[in-house]
Amino acid sequence: MPVLPVLYQDEHLVAVHKPAGLLVHRSLIDKYETRFAMQAVRDQLGKTVYTIHRLDKPTSGVLLFALSQDVARKMTEQFTLGKVTKTYRAIVRGFTPAEGLIDYPLKEKLDKIADKQARMDKPAQPAVTAYRTLAQYELPYPVRPYKTARYSVLELYPQTGRKHQIRRHMAHIRHPIVGDVNHGDGKHNALLREQFDFKGLGLCAWRVDLIHPVSEKTLSIEVETEPRFDALWEQWHSYQIKG
Repeated sequence: MPVLPVLYQDEHLVAVHKPAGLLVHRSLIDKYETRFAMQAVRDQLGKTVYTIHRLDKPTSGVLLFALSQDVARKMTEQFTLGKVTKTYRAIVRGFTPAEGLIDYPLKEKLDKIADKQARMDKPAQPAVTAYRTLAQYELPYPVRPYKTARYSVLELYPQTGRKHQIRRHMAHIRHPIVGDVNHGDGKHNALLREQFDFKGLGLCAWRVDLIHPVSEKTLSIEVETEPRFDALWEQWHSYQIKG
């Protein structure tokens, strides 16, 4: 079981840096998986932990757990009421505008196994994601029909919490996240894998801002570094577009 870097810990909460490829907890969707973030944190701390929110298996970044049922209830309420601010970073195909707001309702994505009891005719739900562009790169590698490959690094602020919202929204505006096998661009995914050894999804839950459920003070928890991203940006440094 992997040892997960602890980003924050007190007697009520613990936040860890979940790596890409690790499930938060056991799921019917991936019933043969044997490693889970919840189990890893429990073993590291030697105490029971309670899930507050989830990150998709291919998404890395800040993952919060409560250390009591009461704190878990309070934090779940914060997430439900939209009082928790989540900031993501992503690498996407193409040059994006300096900033933007994606207001595009999403149909609920249902899994044939885990969601087999759910309604299949639910209407699309409101979904909003804001973003700003942090950096842009143009690489001298042709990706048909273009002579070069262009990428942007974004900071994203989901204002709703639909399933796979960021991935689906970026695909909707034709700037899919690199490494996304379901909503992305296979040619660009292959280029980054072969030329830069970048594997997996280019999406990280970079920061979480919340109200501490006991002290009621504002708390910001952030990933200081993401090795997968850092290695790629170091290789891309000479190709950065100066804004």
